[in-house]
Amino acid sequence: MPLSAITSTWPLLLGMGVLMLGAGLQSTLLGLRATLEGFPATVTGIVMSCYYVGYVLGTVIAPVLLRRVGHIRVFAALAAMASVAVLIQGCFVNPVAWGVMRLISGLCFAGIYVVAESWINDRASRANRGRLFAVYMLVLYGGLGAAQFLLIVSNPLTAIPFMLVSVLISLAMVPIVLSAQAVPERALPRKVHLPELYRNSPLGVVGVTVSGLISAIIFSMGPVYARLRGLETSGVATFMAVSILAAVLTQYPVGRLSDRIDRRTVIAIVCTLATMVAGSIVAFPHMPHAAFLALAALFSGLVLTLYSLSVSHVNDKLEPTQMVAASSALLLLNGTAAALGPVLSGGLIASFGPPAYFALLGTLTGALAIYDLWRKSRRTPVPPSQKGPFIGAQPRA
Repeated sequence: MPLSAITSTWPLLLGMGVLMLGAGLQSTLLGLRATLEGFPATVTGIVMSCYYVGYVLGTVIAPVLLRRVGHIRVFAALAAMASVAVLIQGCFVNPVAWGVMRLISGLCFAGIYVVAESWINDRASRANRGRLFAVYMLVLYGGLGAAQFLLIVSNPLTAIPFMLVSVLISLAMVPIVLSAQAVPERALPRKVHLPELYRNSPLGVVGVTVSGLISAIIFSMGPVYARLRGLETSGVATFMAVSILAAVLTQYPVGRLSDRIDRRTVIAIVCTLATMVAGSIVAFPHMPHAAFLALAALFSGLVLTLYSLSVSHVNDKLEPTQMVAASSALLLLNGTAAALGPVLSGGLIASFGPPAYFALLGTLTGALAIYDLWRKSRRTPVPPSQKGPFIGAQPRA
């Protein structure tokens, strides 16, 4: 990849890396603090789901704002609002205030991701776009994973970590605003009908939906599960860090494999292995802690590839002119499913205890594996000549 592609985007990559430190800390902090405050798991799930409701709204509102105001101004305004929202959460520790601010955070981050990816698309060429987005995703996952360890140096029962999140979100604006360059305006994507998309690629659409449920449960309810399992703050941070960073290691090899063989086979393998891992964690609750962390990392490393695999499978069935509209529809579908994940898992954890966390995740992956195998029996695989390259990306929700 040409050095110019990196040098022209380094302010964005630096800003997004700092922003992910704040976003990663905020998500884990809220789940952990809610548990420490005695919020019922169902209530915590509803609060955490508000982010995804806001995110879905943001995917609709942000493009309109971009056309009217411009990318840099929208980025600065939304980052400022997100910074204020987390400070309010630190001042008013109650579910209603947190839910409202969580919704605002989701809306703000949706717009921020639109700005970031518009910038990258503008700086990338057809030859290096995939690698540039891979670097972008590495920065995002690295920031999210490293953020977990910030919990160890701050007491989650105080306002200090909330202030730290606000500082990080505010700092993220500095390199981007100072290096502001002309970014093409983002046109509103044309509508695409989900029934038509489902007819083209049933497994891809279902996979995007299930991945939304799974990723939201991991990022939002993972800290709750870890705390209820008896882990202290450092243990919660380590659990979340290994879960997130594992995805950095799995994206490329899984993607390469799906480019070489039927993607449906890869999805089935990923889901089957993930179901076995989740079942092992539920069946052996008293395993050594190191083994537990290893299995948790393996599970997350597997399932956090499902969105990329599913989107790539959908794009294999589309014409190039349809891909942008399809991507927008899939993000909305993924975000809507993500809004349901924490509520569902929170209710089950409240009813059946911490084991329900991995039991639910394993059930979702097992159901997707069964559906995958059924779809394989109904259609022939996509010919190798028609397969597009693997899209190594994650839903921004």
